[in-house]
Amino acid sequence: MNRRLAGVISVYGFAALAVWAGLSFTKGNSALVIGDPGELVRWAQPIVQTIKNLAMAMTVGSLVLAAWAFSENSESLTRSLRRASLAANVWLVSGLAHFLLTYLWVTGSELSGGTSFGAGLWQFATEIELGQSLVMSLVFAAVTSFIALLSSSLRSTLFAAVFALAGLVPLALIGHAAGTAGHDMAVNSMGLHLVAVTIWVGGLIELGFQLRSENWLALAKRYSTLALFAFGLTAISGVAAAALRIVDVKYLFTQWGILVIVKAVVLITLGIFGAFYRYRVLNAAAPSKKSFGILATVELALMGAAFGIGASLSRSAPPSTNIKLGDTSSPAAILTGSPLPPELTFERWFTSYKIDLVWLVIVLLATALYLFGVYRLKKRGDEWPIGRTISWLLGMGLLLWITCGPLNVYEQYLFSVHMLAHMILTMGVPVLLVPGAPVTLLLRASEARKDESRGLREWVLWAVHTPWAKLVSNPIFAAINFAASLVIFYFTPLFSWSTRDHLGHEWMIVHFLITGYLFVQSLVSIDPGPDKIPFLMRLMLLIGTLAFHAFFGLSLMSGEGLLLADWYGSMGRTWGESPIADQQTGGAIAWGVGELPAAVLTIIVSIQWFRSDARDAKRLDRASDRSGNKD
Repeated sequence: MNRRLAGVISVYGFAALAVWAGLSFTKGNSALVIGDPGELVRWAQPIVQTIKNLAMAMTVGSLVLAAWAFSENSESLTRSLRRASLAANVWLVSGLAHFLLTYLWVTGSELSGGTSFGAGLWQFATEIELGQSLVMSLVFAAVTSFIALLSSSLRSTLFAAVFALAGLVPLALIGHAAGTAGHDMAVNSMGLHLVAVTIWVGGLIELGFQLRSENWLALAKRYSTLALFAFGLTAISGVAAAALRIVDVKYLFTQWGILVIVKAVVLITLGIFGAFYRYRVLNAAAPSKKSFGILATVELALMGAAFGIGASLSRSAPPSTNIKLGDTSSPAAILTGSPLPPELTFERWFTSYKIDLVWLVIVLLATALYLFGVYRLKKRGDEWPIGRTISWLLGMGLLLWITCGPLNVYEQYLFSVHMLAHMILTMGVPVLLVPGAPVTLLLRASEARKDESRGLREWVLWAVHTPWAKLVSNPIFAAINFAASLVIFYFTPLFSWSTRDHLGHEWMIVHFLITGYLFVQSLVSIDPGPDKIPFLMRLMLLIGTLAFHAFFGLSLMSGEGLLLADWYGSMGRTWGESPIADQQTGGAIAWGVGELPAAVLTIIVSIQWFRSDARDAKRLDRASDRSGNKD
């Protein structure tokens, strides 16, 4: 118990110490010239913020580790859920205090019980983006606490973990870099950073409470897998976030830059130190629980320091800033926050890029896991078709080109480019990914757990056999969803949201990628799924959905009104087609781009049909031979 308390005290103590040292070094807590809230608020706000962030990490980390490492109906799971609920309550209470202190800090007001103070606080919570995001975080904290308190199974634990992770999104949208000109990259890097550090820190705190458990060694090894993933994600997101602020090497030697270097050194030390010694301790002939406990306490102290430095950086002015209210030199810059790119010429289809950090990480991780699975099969002497591997790699490459290449650069300004990205995303990429059979590879390459816990293999198996998965992957439902999504998306406010809002843009990619994947999977049926339908019906569904796409494309080609006139019609482009002509080109793309993937799908289904008939014929021949041709 003392060691566990030591770990919690060390993480909070070093965090508070780092806040004081960091703000003292950068003078980020100096009195404001206008509207100074007072020294108490200036010091209390970052400290309370750090307490809230650590409670948030404990909530997320406990739930993620429980869903990943603990056994069903175990005492460890029950206690972890109670601790997660308690941590979520701390997140809620400290979040309320942080909300109030942030309002006092932003407005320079004094705490008061008057009606004007209450009205201002209500306006901050309901009309100002910063206040709205802080309130949304409080809502997620309260609901997560309630779910965790009522949970008792791994499925409900997973649901609580997903909900807690979703509570990080509002904070990513208001991160200290989220107002920069590179808004999309700032939000992505902050979101990934929050996911990584909360799993890393909170998971280690929860693991400290499990050291008295008989299976502590297995839990520690499973946590180490999460920690390795979190360390890599922290490194990538941290570099991306710092690069937005430090645009020149000389800025590294300012007070703010030095603090960034200190944080980077702490995190790198954590990663190397933790991986090396944890490997030595966990893989020793006689693993020492005491040694691991001491190691975990030291790591938590360093993690607390990193949290405190992060809070200090958020309150300190960077040496260079990309913060802009909008470049008013062009209408496009006012609408998008970025200057209008040059004309889309032939060479720019191959040289232009705009990195979407979330999808870059997803592509790299999915590719690495797939290749590792193939390696494990080959190592034990099993075969895996090279064609499946090539298909998966081509699909990942195409997904990367869509999300980080020229399409991501120009789709905000040209409807035709947006439509091209959409059609390739929903038809081209799935046609390559589905034949890669990732679920089948996962089931063959990974080892099944035998202690009623759920790793990646078990969770994927559970997911593909849930009633909801059977519904959405049913061929008829998948075809209707695939076709209807076009109309629902483009003729409702969803299109405007996904165009103007970065969160909406990310949702659009996820939705159409999954919609296309489910449709292609229902036709090709390589991975496990619902009962297969006859091949003739598969071809009929394919033809029907393509006809729907054709009618949609024709409606755009013949239309004379812009879908988003105040967006695509207001960019102020002096190059390329007019907005209405560009939209009509987009309609032609919606009609024509699906032809090649459709042809490929038709060939695949036809080959499967032929092979199925051949197998049936051989089976009937063998049965006839056994019966002396009596049939």
